[in-house]
Amino acid sequence: MMSWSHSRFGHIILVVSLCSLVMAAPTARPAEDHAPLRAGIVKIDITPDKPVKMSGYAGRKELSTGIHDRLYARVVAFESGGQRLVLVSSDLIGFYQTYEPIRDAICAQFGLQPAELFLSSTHTHSGPTPTLEEDGHPHNVEYTRSLKTKLLEAIGQALERTGPVQMGIGRGYSPVGSNRREKQPDGSVKLGRNPYGPTDKEVLVIKLAKPNGAPIAALFDYATHATSLGPKNLQISSDVLGIAAQFVEKIQGPDLTAPAFAGASGDIDPWFRVLPGFEVEKGWIPETELLGILLGEEVVHVFRGIQPTASSAEIQASFATLELPAKNTSEPADKAAAKKQLNVTVARIGDVGFVGVGCELLTEIGMAIKNGSPFPHTFLITHCNGRAGYLPPAHLYPEGGYEISSTGFAPEAADIVVQRTLQILQALK
Repeated sequence: MMSWSHSRFGHIILVVSLCSLVMAAPTARPAEDHAPLRAGIVKIDITPDKPVKMSGYAGRKELSTGIHDRLYARVVAFESGGQRLVLVSSDLIGFYQTYEPIRDAICAQFGLQPAELFLSSTHTHSGPTPTLEEDGHPHNVEYTRSLKTKLLEAIGQALERTGPVQMGIGRGYSPVGSNRREKQPDGSVKLGRNPYGPTDKEVLVIKLAKPNGAPIAALFDYATHATSLGPKNLQISSDVLGIAAQFVEKIQGPDLTAPAFAGASGDIDPWFRVLPGFEVEKGWIPETELLGILLGEEVVHVFRGIQPTASSAEIQASFATLELPAKNTSEPADKAAAKKQLNVTVARIGDVGFVGVGCELLTEIGMAIKNGSPFPHTFLITHCNGRAGYLPPAHLYPEGGYEISSTGFAPEAADIVVQRTLQILQALK
C-alpha cells in the first residue's frame, strides 16, 4: 500500500488490488555492474513532400499549403551490459492508430521488447495526420508508409552506431507553458489562459558527450502542448518544442542532436496559443518562433552547465498495460466491467528515470509522479507508446471543461496511474 499527496489532490490511500493490469516483467537481460554506457544518435527529416491532411483540429479540412519549418525524428539508442533502450522523438501529433503496427515492426526487426522502446511525439498540431488506413487521404497513407520505413532505417542506424558516452543531467525552468483552464464568471471552464493555474515549469536536460568531452546530444523534456498555431494555419511546422530543438542544434552546431519530449501537458498550452499563422508584419517576431527560441535558450543555458561524469550506467525497463476504470458507467454491473487501457513504459539509465505514458496527462498528475519518483530526475514523456486521450485528476471533474468532457477515464483512474507508476519506478530502483 502506498500514498501520495500533491496540491489539491489531498492525501490518497490506494489498495493496488483495485486496479487490474497486464504487465510485462522488467526486461530480462540484466546489465552488468558498471558496464560502459553506449549510445547511438540519428536525426532524420520526416517533412511531407506533398500536401497532406493536418492533425490536431477536427474542423480543419484543408490540406497543407506550405512548409514553415521542417519536421524531424530524432533517435537515441542506449546500450549497457547487453540491455538496450531506444528513445524516439518525432515532430508529429502522435503515433495513435499507427502505434502498434509500427512498434511491432520495430521490435520484430531489432529484437526489442516493448519496454525497450519509447515511441513518442512532440504533439505538434501543424504536422501530417499519420494513418495506415486505406480510407485516409492518399497523401497521408503514402506519407505514413514512408515514415515507417524511415523510422526502421533510423533506429537500425542508431543501434549500429552505439559508442561509449558520458552522461550528465541538469534542470532549468521556463515560462513558455501556461495552464489553459480559464475559469469564467459563471464558474465554467474554457480553453484559454490561466496564469495562476498549476504549471510544471521544469526543463530537464540530458547531456551526452563522447569520451573526449565533445557533446553529441541534448535530450530535453518540457510540459507544453505544441499548439501555438491553430486550425487556420496551413503551414507545416514542428511548433514550439520542435523549433526549440532546432534552435539548440543551430547554436551547438551540426554535430549535436536535440531530441525534445513533451511532458505532462494535457492542460498546458504555450503562452500564445492557437494563432492563425506566422505574423511577420513590420518586423514582428512570430510568437511560435519567439516561444520556441525562449525555451531553446533555457535548454542551452542548462546544457552548457552540465559536466557529464557517468560513463557507466545500468539500464532497466518495464512495460505495463493498465486496465483503468472508464467514464460514463451507470449501473454497478457495468461499472465493474467497463475498463479503459493505458500503456505505461518505465525505465532507468543509472539514476535517471523515464516514464512514457500513452495519453495526455494533465500536469498535476505528471508533477505527482515526478515528485514521488525514487530517482532524482525523472523524464515524464507523454504521447508515448499509444493513445488513450486525456487523463485528468479527480478533483477537476466537477469543474468540467474540455479535458473533462473528452476523457474516457473515470475520476479515480488518475490516482491508480500515479500509484502504479511509482510502484514500477521503485521496483526498478
